[in-house]
Amino acid sequence: MLLLRTLRPALPILIGASLMLTLSMGLRQSLGIFLQPLTHDVGISVSDFTLAVAVQNLAWGFLQPLAGAMTVRYGFRTIMVLGAMLYIAGLALMASAHGFISILIGAGVLIGTSLACTAAAIAMSVAARAVPATVRSTVLGIVSAAGSLGSLLAAPIGQVLSEGYGWRTGLAGFVILSLGLLPAAWFAGGVDRIPLPKPASDDIGAASAGAAAKTAFGNASFVVMTSAYFVCGMQLVFITTHLPSYLAICGMDPMLSAQTLGVIGGFNVLGSLFFGWAGQRWNKLALLGAIYIARSLVLAWYFMLPPSPATTLLFGAMMGFLWLGVGPLVAGAVAEMFGLRWQAMIQGLAFMSHQLGSFLGAYGGGLIYDALGSYDMAWRIGVAVGLAAGIIQVAFALIRPSHPPLLRAA
Repeated sequence: MLLLRTLRPALPILIGASLMLTLSMGLRQSLGIFLQPLTHDVGISVSDFTLAVAVQNLAWGFLQPLAGAMTVRYGFRTIMVLGAMLYIAGLALMASAHGFISILIGAGVLIGTSLACTAAAIAMSVAARAVPATVRSTVLGIVSAAGSLGSLLAAPIGQVLSEGYGWRTGLAGFVILSLGLLPAAWFAGGVDRIPLPKPASDDIGAASAGAAAKTAFGNASFVVMTSAYFVCGMQLVFITTHLPSYLAICGMDPMLSAQTLGVIGGFNVLGSLFFGWAGQRWNKLALLGAIYIARSLVLAWYFMLPPSPATTLLFGAMMGFLWLGVGPLVAGAVAEMFGLRWQAMIQGLAFMSHQLGSFLGAYGGGLIYDALGSYDMAWRIGVAVGLAAGIIQVAFALIRPSHPPLLRAA
């Protein structure tokens, strides 16, 4: 009740940010359900489709710092509404595609650019600015949890429409859902009316964009977190892109992949709430490392067994709990280390590493499958590098804790 009273003035902003995040992430995470029917109908290979997804992740990652910096100059509302319009255009182009170029531009360039303006880094920066520092990590967990609900809605709707009326109708359904991004971005943009505390001359909030970036990459804790973030992107995008294809190859019911993505979305809620709460109490960077280790163990367990509906849904539940919990931890750690003014940009710099990993997870997984005819080598690589990154992240976090919060800038 006390938390609700504290948050009441910011509720329209937080609800808008949550809805924007849930639609942008939920639709994007569910695109894999169209891989098999789309590639067969349009006449492109699996690696062609995954190249488009890989381009999406690169565009998202490399444009994220730019989008974050532009919010300082033009405001969050302008950037987020523009991103919403690009998302709608990208899905519409996919739904009407008749060749590889349309898929590459729609799923790759347009949706990737949109995600830089509407997804986690921007939504979390909006939420962080809208609430007091005393409840920030908890609120980031709540927004991340709300942002996890999109795949619960999008994946089953897309699968039902695709099976009943064809994949183009399924994507048309996604276009209709994406229209909700416009009002969500508008309400979240109300954060522009909340002034930042005036930074002191020695705070990063008083620095230019270039100086802020230089300060970030001069911080060893940030560099290690950013490097480990690469593995996070590789593992998650491998799953969202290739799990539906893997299940189809194994002869599973096509609806199982949509159900699993929905389960991932549902348990995302619990994981985001838990890690948001935990990040308010314990070392955020150590928690990040623990997530990477746990994910790798779950990935190894699942792919070592013959797939079944029960194990697949259990895999989705466990992986979902560990999925978006990184969001409030990364956002909270960046806010603690560097303050709020340049948070979206600095978080975007870290996210570039995440998206390079996403590129490898999507496109590399497709190349390995096309070359070897199976996903065995791909998941083994994912497990090995995930364990290594998690162990290094935990060890460094415990040996060298991150800087205390910059209270004047935050």
